[in-house]
Amino acid sequence: MKIGIFDSGLGGLSVLNEALSKLSEHEFLYYADVKNVPYGQKSRDEILKFSFDAVKFLIENGSNAVVVACNTATSVAIKDLRAKLSVPIIGMEPAVKKARDLSCDDTLKTLVIATPVTVNGAKLKELIANLNAKDKTEVLALPRLVNFAENEDFESQDVKSYLRDELTKFDLSKFDFLVLGCTHFNYFKDSLREIFPSDVKIIDGNEGTINRLINELSLEASSPRSAPKIKFFYSGKEVFNKSELDKISRNLSRLQKMREIC
Repeated sequence: MKIGIFDSGLGGLSVLNEALSKLSEHEFLYYADVKNVPYGQKSRDEILKFSFDAVKFLIENGSNAVVVACNTATSVAIKDLRAKLSVPIIGMEPAVKKARDLSCDDTLKTLVIATPVTVNGAKLKELIANLNAKDKTEVLALPRLVNFAENEDFESQDVKSYLRDELTKFDLSKFDFLVLGCTHFNYFKDSLREIFPSDVKIIDGNEGTINRLINELSLEASSPRSAPKIKFFYSGKEVFNKSELDKISRNLSRLQKMREIC
């Protein structure tokens, strides 16, 4: 089976990394819309167009299912994509439900960090409302993290200062979970771990997304193999440039290390 994975940039590699841990016998097409990243500061109409262009490209190139590995694109476009396209389309959702289900202390809250579009969008607000978690959830937009990630700037003083400055808005001892509501944010789990108290757990929606893919397509999870078959595309053009392929490889290696941090 051929599975398409789409993100505004290279954040969705964290979802691909999760998929490879369970579905490596399948073929993957990864589409990064590098011409238009970041989506988090674009208009709704722009995000809709970019999302349709990407998903239709993946379908035209043989994808039997598509994972929208971008919380921002999911927030804006997932209903329209499912209504107008014929293949199964799996979206991303900040793991607020997982955080509330795992929480053992009603006095503590969940902090969701995401892009401005996700933070201000109806989808996240509806999710929080449906979980009756409004009083137990805080949200914070961190738009610069996407740019840092795309530039492979993961551990610089600029990154750490940005995170510390933004997070001073909260008393971090009042939280028990930090939800990463943007796939790009997985690159920064080590820096976030340094800032948050050790008893605050860091979670994302990647595992839940791939589990939904497995269930919807009735697939069987398996152990990873040594050489998965993947093609990478930048805004509709296949990536052959060695320096870009090396960059993707470096990012996947970093994400594999970040998976161990929670």
